[in-house]
Amino acid sequence: MRRPSILNFLKVAVIFLMIAGIQTQVQAQETQYTKPLWWFGVAGGANLNFYNGSTQELNADLTVPTTFHEGMGLGLFAAPMIEIYRPGTLFGFMIQAGWDSRKGTFEQVSTPCNCPADLNAKITYITVEPSLKFAPFKSGFYLFGGPRFAFNQNKSFTYSLGINPAYPTQEQRPDVEGDFSNMNTSLVSAQIGAGWDIPLTSDMSRTQLVISPFVSFHPYFGQDPRSIETWNVTTIRAGAAIKIGRGHAIKDKIEKVSDDPIVTTPVDVEVVTSDVTFSVYAPENIPEKRRVKEVFPIRNYVFFDIGSTEIPNRYVKLKKDEVKDFREDQVELNTPENYSGRSERQMIVYYNILNILGDRMLKNPSTTIKLVGSSEKGPADGQKMAESVKSYLVDVFSIAPARIATEGRDKPKLPSEHAGQTQDAELILQGDRRVSIESSSPVLLLEFQSGPDAPLKPVVVNVVEEAPIDSYVSLYANGSKEAYESWSAEITDSKGNVQKYGPYTVEYVTIPGKTIMGANKEGTYNVKMIGKTKDGFVVQKDTTVHMVLWAPPVNAEVMRFSVLYGFDESKAITMYEKYITEVIVPKIPQNGTVAIHGHTDMIGDETYNQKLSLERANDVKGIMQKALAASNRRDVKFVVLGMGEDTNTAPFDNKYPEERFYNRTVIIDLIP
Repeated sequence: MRRPSILNFLKVAVIFLMIAGIQTQVQAQETQYTKPLWWFGVAGGANLNFYNGSTQELNADLTVPTTFHEGMGLGLFAAPMIEIYRPGTLFGFMIQAGWDSRKGTFEQVSTPCNCPADLNAKITYITVEPSLKFAPFKSGFYLFGGPRFAFNQNKSFTYSLGINPAYPTQEQRPDVEGDFSNMNTSLVSAQIGAGWDIPLTSDMSRTQLVISPFVSFHPYFGQDPRSIETWNVTTIRAGAAIKIGRGHAIKDKIEKVSDDPIVTTPVDVEVVTSDVTFSVYAPENIPEKRRVKEVFPIRNYVFFDIGSTEIPNRYVKLKKDEVKDFREDQVELNTPENYSGRSERQMIVYYNILNILGDRMLKNPSTTIKLVGSSEKGPADGQKMAESVKSYLVDVFSIAPARIATEGRDKPKLPSEHAGQTQDAELILQGDRRVSIESSSPVLLLEFQSGPDAPLKPVVVNVVEEAPIDSYVSLYANGSKEAYESWSAEITDSKGNVQKYGPYTVEYVTIPGKTIMGANKEGTYNVKMIGKTKDGFVVQKDTTVHMVLWAPPVNAEVMRFSVLYGFDESKAITMYEKYITEVIVPKIPQNGTVAIHGHTDMIGDETYNQKLSLERANDVKGIMQKALAASNRRDVKFVVLGMGEDTNTAPFDNKYPEERFYNRTVIIDLIP
C-alpha cells in the first residue's frame, strides 16, 4: 500500500507547484524580481540497485542450500526537499528526506538437487540526504555531494525453489516469504551527483518554478544491509526535482542629490536601484589643458633587478665629461636608455636621481650620505648593490669616497614585505631589493626634515597638463560589488552619438571630460547606466549631465605637490604632516580650489585599493583643513577623489618597482 500513496502524493505536489507557477506568471508581468534564495520542492526518481557479495542465511528459520551472490533491481525514490542557493553564486546547500527503495532480485542459482532458486529482496529505507551544492560555472549546471543517513523500514524477501527440470511432474514448492534477520537498522553512506536547473517560469514571475533533472551515484561502502555475511548494494539514481521559490521585487526610485561643496558639482538626480546607488558627478567647467608648476618628490631609493648588483640601464648614467653640463632644472634633457612608462616627464626626473644627488653633493662639499643596500640574498649582496651606486658617484662626479658610507642588509628598514604575505609576493620582493639614500645634511633633504629616513629635496618642473584631474567626470555605482556581476555606461550626445564604457566590476570610475565631449565646446549628455545582476537581470537607468569645456586664463598656473605613502598605508608619515602644514597650505590661493586625488599601485584587490586611495586623499585633506582652521581661512574649496589603481588615471605604469612606489601617492593641485 505504500508505493501507490507516494505516487499519488507526487502527482498532487507537481500539479500544485505548476498551478502556482502559472498563476504567478499571470500576476507579475511588469515587475522584475530577484532569484529566490530559498527553494522548496519534491524530488523523485528511480534507483538502479546492484547487489554484490553473498547471502545464504536468510533468517534463523531459513538457510538456503546455495549462496546468492549478484543481482539488481529497480526501486522508487521520492522525497520533499529544501534548497538554499542564489543563482549566480558558487555554493549552496540542499537536503531531502523521504522514501528510498533498494529492492532487487538476485541472479538465479542452482541447488544440489539441480533445482533453480530465486531470491527477491524488498528493502526500503527512510533516507535523509544533506548535500553541498557546487555550481562551477555559476549557471544551471551543478554538482552535489554529501552523506546519506538511511533507516530501515522494510526487510522482507521472497524465496522461490523450482523443480528439477528432469522431473517435470514434480510438485512445485510454494514460495517462502519472510523478513531478513540481522538487518542493520541504520546506515551511513555517501552520494555524489550532478544536475541541471531549468527555469519553468520567466524572470518577471515573483514565484519561480524550476525543474532539475539529476543523476547520482551511491557507492557500496556503508551500504551493507545486514550485519552478517557480505551482501552490499551500489545504487545509481536518476530523476528530477521540482522546486519553487519567491523572489524579491527590484524597486526603483529617484532622489535628489544635495549640493556638497566638498565634492565636484553633481548632476540633478541620483538613481537608487535595490541596494545599489547610481550617481554621476561632473565639474562645472572642464579645462582641456593647464599649466602646472610641479614640486616633484624624489624617492630616495635606487631599485635593482632580481639577480643583479649593477645599476639598471633605465637609470640615466652620465659620462664624466657630461657632468659639467648637467642642470637639475633641465633634467628632462637627460633620458634613460631603455625607458618604458606613461609619464615620461616625471619618470625622467626620477631616473636622474643619481645625477641630481651627485650634482647637489658637488655644489655642497660638506654633505655626506649613507647608501644602504637591501637584498633577499643577504647583506653581502646588498653591500655590492650599495657599492655600485657609490662607484658611480665617485667615478663620474668625483665625490670623495670618505663622504659616502655603505651598508648591506637582508631587508630595508621600512620593508613592503610582511610575515605571512602571499599575494603578489614577487612584486613586493622586487620593491624591497633596493639601495636607500640616507643623509643628515639638510641641504639635500625635503624642507623641515632631518635624519636618515628623510626624503630628498624635490625637483621643480614646469609642464602643460592634458586632461587635468578636476576635468574628470565621475561615475559611482555604490553597492554594485555585491549586487552586480558587472555594470557599464552608455553616454549619448544631442546628435545621438553613443559612447560605451565598461564593463566595470568596481564601484567608482572616472572618465576625462574631454574624452566624452570630443570637439564639442558645450553640451547636454544622456548617461545610461546598465547593471547586470548576479541573478541574470539587466537593470538600467537614465540621467543627464551638462558639460562645458573651459580654457583657464593664460596666467593661471596650478601648483602641484605630492605626498608619498608606504605600502598599504593610509596615514601620512609624521614628516609629511609638517611639510603639508608649513609649506603647501600657505601657498593655497585666496578663494582657490584644492584638488586632492589619491592613488595606489596595482598590488592587491582592486576594490580595496580604491578605498585605500580615498583614505589617503582624506588623510591629506584632514591635515590641510586643520592648518587652514588654525589660520582662520574658510575660503578654500576641496575636491577629493580616490582613483585606486585605475590605469587611466594612475600617474605611472606598474612595470617596475619604482613606478609602483610612485603610484602610492596623493597628488595635491592648488588651483587659482
